[in-house]
Amino acid sequence: MVDKSKTVLVIEDDESVRNLVVRALSELYTTYQAGDAKAALKLLESIRPPHLILCAVMMPGMSGTELVRQLKQADAFKNVPIIFLTAKTGPLDVIEGINAGARSYVTKPFQMKDLLERIAKAMR
Repeated sequence: MVDKSKTVLVIEDDESVRNLVVRALSELYTTYQAGDAKAALKLLESIRPPHLILCAVMMPGMSGTELVRQLKQADAFKNVPIIFLTAKTGPLDVIEGINAGARSYVTKPFQMKDLLERIAKAMR
């Protein structure tokens, strides 16, 4: 179901992965994108809080985990579902992501169909 009134922010430092995800999501939702945490924070100052944030864990500068901890302290983002997208697959990595405030944890490589289903489920 296409619902362009829903917005998704994709924060991913790997440009090819970011472009792939944004292209798929933009068919369903209004999408924003950022290549790192600093760019995401700057973008978030100028847009309404998105309905969902898809965020890489390992990024240059501030990690996705640090970014999510910071966002979850702000009232505007407390209830925004966040899905981590990462190559870190250890049980402790997953626990750290969930404890930081992520609703879900998707490991790379991923199937786009599975990612889209998780996104739709998280926004319900």
